[in-house]
Order: sequence, then structure tokens, then C-alpha cells
Amino acid sequence: MTTTGTTLVIGATGTTGSRTAAQLTAAGHRVKAASRQATPVADADPVLFDWHDPATHAAALNGVDHVSLVPPVGDSDPAAVMLPFLRRARTAGVRRAVLLSSSAIPEGGPAVGTVHQALPDLFEQWAVLRPSWFMQNFTGTHPHARSIRDEGTIWTATENGRVGFVDAEDIAAVAVRSLTDRQAPNTDLILTGPEALSYGDIATIVTEVTGRPVVHRRLSYAQMRDHLTTQVPVEFATMLADMDRAIAEGAEDRLTDTVQRLTGRPPRTFRALMEREARRSS
Repeated sequence: MTTTGTTLVIGATGTTGSRTAAQLTAAGHRVKAASRQATPVADADPVLFDWHDPATHAAALNGVDHVSLVPPVGDSDPAAVMLPFLRRARTAGVRRAVLLSSSAIPEGGPAVGTVHQALPDLFEQWAVLRPSWFMQNFTGTHPHARSIRDEGTIWTATENGRVGFVDAEDIAAVAVRSLTDRQAPNTDLILTGPEALSYGDIATIVTEVTGRPVVHRRLSYAQMRDHLTTQVPVEFATMLADMDRAIAEGAEDRLTDTVQRLTGRPPRTFRALMEREARRSS
């Protein structure tokens, strides 16, 4: 690995961004932690950044060699703001870009898939991380975590479909390698945990670890879309419901060796994550 250059981590207060910034600084790399409040993260330099405010972009890019990209949250057309920024980043001297996408969104697909498609033409050094669903969806502020705490219920339209849920710490570890290894991946990387689990399996593990009964309640596609519309714009709610339907059809029932191959260690299991969270809260 190399310690030269400065990395801009966009979304540095988020689930993956905060972990990426912390792991980079712990390894001795210089980091600018970009967020809308310029909040300090680990030992990184905080910098104000808003995807929808181009006036914040120049200062964020100043002196930066590499950039870790998290798309604007809840935006069904992130390319509209991301592509002009990426062109500006290239002009400013950024040499490598690592984009956080999703296992459910292929190159050229909807939303961030358009940015994925454009990235190789913008930078000679690049990577697209396509993680499966986050394990932290069940432990933080995600709607699933809230419904577990408030109702003892997980609501989805995934039926018995299984997902290779992945720990955000493992995603961040792959991001760090993609940003700092001498040779960039120059490809997209699908990241999963070590096992594929249904939402029913998740409910069972949460129940066993916490001692609090949790169940998986199945919704129809239309019910899930309407439920999500109360939380996010209708276009984004429809896309999320489409993803649930794809899970029900088996689209996420897969495992990869990406975390092991890039970090040299196996990915964390969901049970291990829940046990760690239980120890922290005890």
C-alpha cells in the first residue's frame, strides 16, 4: 500500500463513509472528511460538501488525489449532480475514484448505474463497490432497525428470498484497499458477507441474540411501495420495492470472495455483528 496523496471521503459521516475515513486515517493516510456540516471524523480534516451546492466543491477538491464517492441519499437521478462534479474532479487533478453503488444496480442501470458506466472514461484508476444489503440496516437508524425496536417486526416484500448481507466495516476495508493499493481494481466489485440469509433468518438471529422476539412480516409489492412512499419520494420508493421483488426472485442469493481476496480476512457474520452490538449495549 502507498501513503502518498490525500483522499476526499464524501459522505464521511454516513454508514460506510465514516468507517472508510476512520480506517484510512488509522493506516496513516491523509483524509478530507466531506459532509454537509463539515463534521469531524476520526483524525480527518473536516470539509463542507453538498452534492447540490457546487459552491462547496472547489474547496473540497483542493489538494485531493483520490476520492471516495457516496451518491446523494434518496436521489433517483444522482448522475445529474455527480457527473459534473467528477469532470471537475478530473480537471482538479484527482487520479482515482472509488464509487459506492449496489449489488442490485449493474453498470448502466438505474440511478447510480449511470455514474458507474461513466467512471472508466473519466479516470484511469477507478473501482465501483457493489455491496449487498448492509448488516447495519438492522442496528442503526434504518427503517428496519427502527421497526425492530418499535414493533419487533421487519417488513419486506422479499418473501423467502435470501441476501448475502455484508458488514459496513468490511465494505470500508475494501474501499480502503481500492483507494490506496498501488494498482487500482479498475473493475466493479460485488461484496457479500459469508452467508446468504432470508429476512426470516435475520429475525431469528436477532431474537436469539437479543432475547427479544422479532418476526418478519411479508408485504405485497404494492404494499411495500406504498409503505416506503411515506418515507421517501415515490420514484425512490418504487425502486426500493423493485429491489425487494428482485430479492424474492433470487437476485441477491449469491456469495463472493471479494472481502477475503482484497483484505486477506473473511467477512464478518451477521450473528457476530449482533453479538458485538449486544455487548456494546449491555
